[in-house]
Amino acid sequence: MAIVERGSLEFAPARVERTELADGGFVLASPMPLASYPDHICACLHHWADRVPDRTFLAERDGEGAWRRVSYAEALQSVRAIAAALLGRGITADNPVMLLSDNSIENGLLQLGSIYAGIPATPVSPAYSLMSEDHEKLKYIYDLVGPKLIFAADGARFEKALSSLDLTGVELVIAANEARPATHFSELLEAVPGAAVDAAYRSAGPDTPTKILFTSGSTGQPKGVINTHRMMVSNQQMMLQVWPFLERRPPVILDWLPWHHTFGGNHNFNMMLYNGGTLFIDHGKPVPGLIDRTIANLSDVAPTLYFNVPRGFDMVLPYLEEDERLRDYFFSELDLIFYAAAALPQNLWERLEQLSVAARGSKIPMTSSWGATETAPAVTNAHFPIERAGVIGLPLPGVDLKFTPNGDKLEMRVRGPLVTPGYYLRDDLTKAAFDDDGFYRIGDAGRLADPDNPAAGVVFDGRVAEDFKLMSGSWVSVGNIRVAAIAAGAPVIQDCVVTGHDRDEVGILVFPNVAGCAKLSGRDAGAPLEELVVAEAVRDKLRRGIGGYNQHHAGSSFRIARALIMTTPPSIDRNEITDKGYINQRAAIDNRADLVDVLYSDDPRVIRF
Repeated sequence: MAIVERGSLEFAPARVERTELADGGFVLASPMPLASYPDHICACLHHWADRVPDRTFLAERDGEGAWRRVSYAEALQSVRAIAAALLGRGITADNPVMLLSDNSIENGLLQLGSIYAGIPATPVSPAYSLMSEDHEKLKYIYDLVGPKLIFAADGARFEKALSSLDLTGVELVIAANEARPATHFSELLEAVPGAAVDAAYRSAGPDTPTKILFTSGSTGQPKGVINTHRMMVSNQQMMLQVWPFLERRPPVILDWLPWHHTFGGNHNFNMMLYNGGTLFIDHGKPVPGLIDRTIANLSDVAPTLYFNVPRGFDMVLPYLEEDERLRDYFFSELDLIFYAAAALPQNLWERLEQLSVAARGSKIPMTSSWGATETAPAVTNAHFPIERAGVIGLPLPGVDLKFTPNGDKLEMRVRGPLVTPGYYLRDDLTKAAFDDDGFYRIGDAGRLADPDNPAAGVVFDGRVAEDFKLMSGSWVSVGNIRVAAIAAGAPVIQDCVVTGHDRDEVGILVFPNVAGCAKLSGRDAGAPLEELVVAEAVRDKLRRGIGGYNQHHAGSSFRIARALIMTTPPSIDRNEITDKGYINQRAAIDNRADLVDVLYSDDPRVIRF
């Protein structure tokens, strides 16, 4: 295989095969065969514990601020002990282990220990416990999974959520702050692995479930996506084949992305495990009050790869721009910047490029991927130069990516070893998720960046279910307008919801960027949001920004005619936002129907363009 070098990195060449379909659609596939891969994700742990036993696998700051590290050899020993503890308690695959807490060394070891024992790990969003008022999603998942063991790292912090569950016959494991009788995590490490552990490890195969990852979707209760060894390991092999530089030196990442989501828990965690890398756990997050922890960690850890979501980049960038020493250290070992979960606004893309040029004298490659919880997760990867956000790359080796006509778009569907066998205890959802040819209906649309050259890559074209028609009959591409509006409305807009279904004009409901609005208005960021958003400087900035966008997008299906800046943040209980900061367009519009009506009225709060 010829290798394409970009800077100091080696990428697989951008090649793709196209097969036409009778319905006017087509299938894209990589001509590169998928190489062999292990049958068990924990085989990777055995491999690195044997080859580099002292290399750090996981690290996080302790209570004193020092980095606590676990090597590959120590991790394997702990994982096998945990597996013995679980099997000794009679826990089986019918009672998946449930984890409520944020990322931690204990969380990671318990997940791997559960998987080693043949018991699916079920990490649940801490937001369902800590941010929810009614705990309805937590209770639904608990009743569906039926765990016999629950892990909550901080017993006191999760006590309110635990009190909402009937824990009769369930063992609670904590790492600190016992608020009710519980087993300390350290007790699990005291178990002695024997023949039962070895037998459990050997009996697992490619199709054995490893995790149940819950994804909420746009409506209804969360769906439990079954993940298998085949899904997770094949996907890492696919990534390695298009990113062969991962073999050049062990990757190092500093990462906050939560392990109950497939981006952090499969793509990033598994990439370190598969390639013998080191994962520094970042207890910061891209939210006020926690972003400072991320910055402190970036002052201490120079990653080789940096993964984040657009909101994360938005909050990190000002620190890199203001602190030359931090900027230079951040870029000192960096090979690649990677965004996913949502499209990266072009203004953030350009600022990152400017910083890398200032620090290194050249642009650090920036890229993205596309996939879903149901695909473990990466389906495509942009392993070739791209100049702006939107291109999601080409299908990975072993993946068939089908484009089928759906209205005026091409709906993308996926087939390959990375695809889930279905949803946990929901055969109805599983049946509806696949077409007659066995392709998973992912719900997203795509198009070729260059219709005459498929190797130029695929462009994400929005969620099929999100797009709508104006009263004129013109289709509105929600995803494209949302990204453009965020870029044009910076720094006023943190995110937005696109409106206009069965109306004459496109509008946006704006979730404001508090820091940006405060700076524009000359007020403190702690000032009431209701006061910040009515400041004339804020409204004028939005008028000028969206007005500039409209000058180049005069058509009714592209032009943004009106905006309303909201003062109520998105609600996780009402499915409006994930804890990665991604807005659920459909749920937000349904929940805020009254504000949509205000947006299309003569209310003075509405900004017209």
